[in-house]
Amino acid sequence: QVQLVESGGGLVQAGGSLRLSCAASGRTFSRYAMGWFRQAPGKEREFVAAISWSGGVTYYTGSVKGRFTISRDNAKNTVYLQMNSLKPEDTAVYYCAARDDPYGTSWSEYDYWGQGTQVTVSS
Repeated sequence: QVQLVESGGGLVQAGGSLRLSCAASGRTFSRYAMGWFRQAPGKEREFVAAISWSGGVTYYTGSVKGRFTISRDNAKNTVYLQMNSLKPEDTAVYYCAARDDPYGTSWSEYDYWGQGTQVTVSS
């Protein structure tokens, strides 16, 4: 079992930045690929970014490429999502998730989930 706890969400103006963190506990964090997903009201949960167990491979959905950066620190059992140039359409609850490597881009491929953190971007 892996327990995941997200933090760092909040309210920010368009064009601003936030850094989300996801702290993991339980089984060996470094064996897992990690993903970030988001869900806006009335919409399905969508893939945002993923990172391999080593951090050597990353992948982003097109709408955040160039604005968001996923990274991880295996010594701290933490994965991050740096979000820059935020837009109102980025408003959602953001979730981190874990699965055995390699990473996936579908929510159904992930085994462990955090409780989510709200990100609200005002125009």
